[in-house]
Amino acid sequence: MSTETQTLALSGSRRRWFKDRLAHIGVTTGGILVLVALLLIFFYLLYVVKPIFDDARVEPGQEFSLVESASSMGNTVLLGVEEQNELVYRFNDRGEVNFYSLPEKGKRIYSVQVEGDVTSVARNIGDKMVAYGFNDGRFMVLSPKFNVSYPDNVRTIKPEVVFPFGEQPLVLDEQQRSLSQLSIARNGDDLAAAALTADGTGVLTRFAGKENFITGEVELTPTQVTIPGLPEQVDQLLLTPNLRFLFVRSANEVYIYDVRNINKLRLRNVLTMNAVGGNISSLSLLSGGNSLLVANDNGKVSQWFEVTRDGKREFTFIREFEANGTIEQITSEVNRKGFITASSNGSLDIFHTTGGTRLFSEKLAGDQVSALAISPRNSMLLLLEGNTLSTFHVENEHPEVTWRAMWTKVWYEGYPEPQYVWQSTSGSSDFEAKLSLVPISFGTIKAAFYALLFAVPIAVAGAVYTAYFMSSGLRKVVKPTVEIMEALPTVILGFLAGLWLAPLIETHLPGMVILLVMLPLSILLMAFVWHHLPKRIRNAVPEGWQCILLLPLVVLVGWMSFAFSPLVETVFFGGNARSFLTNELGIGFDQRNSLVVGIAMGFAVIPTIFSIAEDAVFSVPRHLTNGSLALGATTWQTLTRVVMLTASPGIFSAVMMGLGRAVGETMIVLMATGNTPVMDFSIFNGMRTLAANIAVEMPEAEVNSSHYRVLFLAAFVLFVFTFLFNTVAEFVRQRLRDKYSSM
Repeated sequence: MSTETQTLALSGSRRRWFKDRLAHIGVTTGGILVLVALLLIFFYLLYVVKPIFDDARVEPGQEFSLVESASSMGNTVLLGVEEQNELVYRFNDRGEVNFYSLPEKGKRIYSVQVEGDVTSVARNIGDKMVAYGFNDGRFMVLSPKFNVSYPDNVRTIKPEVVFPFGEQPLVLDEQQRSLSQLSIARNGDDLAAAALTADGTGVLTRFAGKENFITGEVELTPTQVTIPGLPEQVDQLLLTPNLRFLFVRSANEVYIYDVRNINKLRLRNVLTMNAVGGNISSLSLLSGGNSLLVANDNGKVSQWFEVTRDGKREFTFIREFEANGTIEQITSEVNRKGFITASSNGSLDIFHTTGGTRLFSEKLAGDQVSALAISPRNSMLLLLEGNTLSTFHVENEHPEVTWRAMWTKVWYEGYPEPQYVWQSTSGSSDFEAKLSLVPISFGTIKAAFYALLFAVPIAVAGAVYTAYFMSSGLRKVVKPTVEIMEALPTVILGFLAGLWLAPLIETHLPGMVILLVMLPLSILLMAFVWHHLPKRIRNAVPEGWQCILLLPLVVLVGWMSFAFSPLVETVFFGGNARSFLTNELGIGFDQRNSLVVGIAMGFAVIPTIFSIAEDAVFSVPRHLTNGSLALGATTWQTLTRVVMLTASPGIFSAVMMGLGRAVGETMIVLMATGNTPVMDFSIFNGMRTLAANIAVEMPEAEVNSSHYRVLFLAAFVLFVFTFLFNTVAEFVRQRLRDKYSSM
C-alpha cells in the first residue's frame, strides 16, 4: 500500500472517529438536557404548589393602649379594621364608636356617641353593622365607612359612621317596651330585627325596603309579629343574613324558627346542640350565614347546617373542632369558611370548617381577651385585652386546601352527605370553592380505560396480522397509512366526535350497540366460513391478501346495524332507547359520553400502539418461526407460543405508550365529553379529566390563588401518573425481555 493510500485511510479513520465522538457527545448532551428539562418541570410544579400546604403563621405586630380608661370603655360589641389595615374601629355597648390610627400607634382620630338610653345591642359582622336598642322599643343601626382619597398622590382614609336605614331610630316594638336582647340581619334593602322585651315577650319586625322612584330613597315598610313558643329563659337571639331563620338559645337547647314569611312565623324544631361534657356558651354564624357555629364552655365548637334527607331539610351536626382551652371569643372570617377562637388561657386557634382542620394554635394573649377580630383580607388579627389592643400579622392564604379536602369525601354546605366534588367557580357571592382532585383523576383513568378498551384489541390484532400474516406488498401500504393517522390533529378528532359522532350515537344508540357486538362476531363467522371453503377457492386469493375480503363485510354490517336501529328501538325500547335507559333502568345518558370518548380517543391511540407493536412482532427473528414450523407446529401455535412471547416486551410497551397518550390527551376529552366532574363508570355518562380541567380553567384562574395553585397540583398529579405508568411499563418490559430473550 502506498504512502498516499495510507495517509488517506488514516485521514478517513480520523474523520469517522471525530464524527462518532461528535454524535456520542450530541446524543449524550441531548439526553441529559431532556432529563434536566423534566427535572425543571418537576421542581417548578412543586415550587408553585408548595405554598398551599404551608402552615398558617401569626406574627406579633403593634401593641398599644386605647385612650379611654378601662372603667369607661364599656364592653366591646364590634371590633374591626378597614381593608388597608390602617384604621381600627370599636363599637361599645354604651353607644360610643371610636376610630384609631394604627400608623399613629392607636391615636383616636374620630368618635361618635349615640343618643338615647341603650338597653341592648346587636352586631352583624358580615355587614359590619351594629344595632342599639333603646328603652322605648326603638333601635338604630350604625355602620363604619371609610372614604379613600389621594390628594397629592398620598392615600388618605377618612372614617365616618353611617346609618344604613336612616338616622332616626326605627320602631321595633309598637308597645314601646324596653328591648333587653336584640338581633338584626340585612338582605339587600330588607332589614329584620328580633328582640326580647323587658317583660319576656319576643318580637320580630320585618322592614321591607323599596326604592322611591322619584326621590331614590329606600322606604321601609314594617311588619311586626310576636314570636310564639319562646322558652322562659332566653340567652341569645340570632337571625341569619338571608332572613330565613331565627335561632333562640335557651341553655343547651336551640329553638329554630322559620321567618321567611313573617305572617306565618313558626317554630320548626328544638335541638339540643351542646357538645358532650359541655354547655353552650354562644352561637355565631359562619361566613355566608348557612352554617351555625355552636361554642361550648369545654373548648369544643360544632358546625351545623341544613341537610335534605327523605324530602325534609333539617339542621344536622356536621363536624366538631376543639380549641386549646375554654373559648372566650369566637369570630368568623369575612369571606371564607374559617373561624378564630381565643381561649381563657391566652391560646389563639385558627380553624377551617370545610377542611375540618386546625391551622394554627399558639398562646399569644393573656386570660382577659374581651374582643377578637380579623381584617377583611384576613391578613391582620386584632386582640383587645382591657384597654390594650394588640395586632398580629396573619399569613394564611390557602386554608381551604388540605390533603383531606382534596382526596377524601367532604361534607359541603347544602349537600346531603360527604362527597367528592370539583366546583371551582360559581355566580354566588357566598360560594365556597370545592377542589377535590378525586373526580378529575377518576375521569382521567376512566377516559383512558375506555379508549384502551376500544383501541388495544384493534391495534394489537392489526399489528400482529400486518407483521405476521399480511403480504409484504400490502404491508407497505397499510403500515404507513395507519402511522399517518397519528399526525391527524386531535382537535379535529374532538370536533368530529363532539359535533358528529355524539349526535349520531344518540339518535342510533341501538345501532351502535349492534355494530360493536356484531362486527367482531361477523368477522369470526367469516373466518370460519373461509376456513371451510374448498382449497381451490382459497388458493384463488393470493397469500396475505385475504383481509381485503373483509372490507365489504365491514361496510355491510355497519350499514345494516344503523338501518335496523329504528326498528330495534321501536320494538324493544318503545321508540326511545335513551328514555328507556333513564326511566326503566335508571341509567343516565349524556350525549357526550364515555362511548364517544372511547371511540374518538381510540382512533387517536391506535396508531401509536399499532406502530410499536407491529415493529415488535415483525422484528421477531425468522429462524425462530421457521424452526417452530419445521418442528411441526402450526402457524397459530407458532404465533401464540413463539412470536407473541418473543414480541411481548414490545407489545406491552406499545400498550403503555398508548395509555400514556390517553392519560395526557386534552382536546378530544375537552370537546367530546360533557366536562362534568362526576364519578361514574357508566359508559353512557361523561367525565372531566385532569388535562381537560387544566385547559378549561387555567385561563380564568387568578394568579397565585388557591384555584391557580391547585390546577398546578393537578398538572403535577398528571405528571406523576405518566411517570408511574412509564416506570411500570419499563419494569415489566425488562422482565419480559429477560424472560424471553433466550428464545
